Amino acid sequence: MSSFRFYLLPLILLVTLLNGCSGNQTVEGLFIPDPELETPKTTVTVAPPKLTLPSEFPQTIPVYPEAEIKAIAPDLKSNQGMITWESSDPINLITSYYQQQLELTGWSLSPETTENLLKAEKDNLNVEITLNPSATVTEIVVSYQSSTDTTPTPTVTTAPISSIHEQYIQDLMSLGIFSKADLGENQEFQPDRLITRREYARWLLEANNRLHQNNPSQQIKLASRGVAPAFEDVPQDDPDFPIIQGLAEAGIIPSPLSRDVTARQFNPDTPLSRSDLIAWKVPLDYRKALPITSIDDIRETWGFQDVTDIEPRILQALYVDYQAGEAKSNVRRAFGYTTLFQPDKAVTRLEAAAVLWYFGYQNQGISAADIQAN
Repeated sequence: MSSFRFYLLPLILLVTLLNGCSGNQTVEGLFIPDPELETPKTTVTVAPPKLTLPSEFPQTIPVYPEAEIKAIAPDLKSNQGMITWESSDPINLITSYYQQQLELTGWSLSPETTENLLKAEKDNLNVEITLNPSATVTEIVVSYQSSTDTTPTPTVTTAPISSIHEQYIQDLMSLGIFSKADLGENQEFQPDRLITRREYARWLLEANNRLHQNNPSQQIKLASRGVAPAFEDVPQDDPDFPIIQGLAEAGIIPSPLSRDVTARQFNPDTPLSRSDLIAWKVPLDYRKALPITSIDDIRETWGFQDVTDIEPRILQALYVDYQAGEAKSNVRRAFGYTTLFQPDKAVTRLEAAAVLWYFGYQNQGISAADIQAN
């Protein structure tokens, strides 16, 4: 009995002590497990496998070393196919590399070769290397085909032109928007060819005035060759001076006339960017001062991941273009669904034609098809 009391007394004291500690955070903390001793939870991130160069790709075609494969055409063969790379290097560095490597390895470069497009031929194999620069990366599209193959050579466009895009081109051609010089010796539209700033300015003014042929107040006037040039590199004797100067005087193209002192050069023969494609066109759709727009406005509407790379004036044009609606949006007609705007990416002739097919805001507008019907 005495032995039982000996063990019972300490037990009673311990229970009393614990009850007394209830609510006392300092004392209770003595009994909480040390979080530093707990096993940390780990998150395992599995990176997607990188694409590698297929064995079917011709070994005679140079491969830019500082680039990562982003897409491989599903019908890749030894005599026909297309692979897309991306590199953080600037376009001039990549162009220089391909020019040197093609010449050193016995390829015959085409006279049509430019900074954005290299064409070459060797051993009955034709290759086209198209470079599409953006703010962060340069896209490298290498398409090749045997010269004995009768199938069309794959170019920047990985899929055939849709019927709606064919209609855009046919409607504009029927209206005479494209000159013989635009179509070249074979009088072909060449939809995948990059369009220059000069060409787009010419098409933009011509399309606007042709679609508004019955409404002179909506037309853009050609400039007189006697006025002082808005741009240092478009003098009065330039064949497109009246057009480019007219667009500058109308405030469609930024220039010193519109208080943009940084726009002294027009760079008429460089490829048109997506930014300028939209920025020059939307004012002719909206016909009012563009609203002040924030980055958040574009995030909430377009949801572009690269919104921070877009200039404020382009943000304004994009916001208005979104409000035009899915069917009337220039971005949707030209690029389809996309979460990347890529403001500095070069524009193809097909994309420009899609934009110029319709002028107007929401349901208040006119298309090339409407003119055809009349």
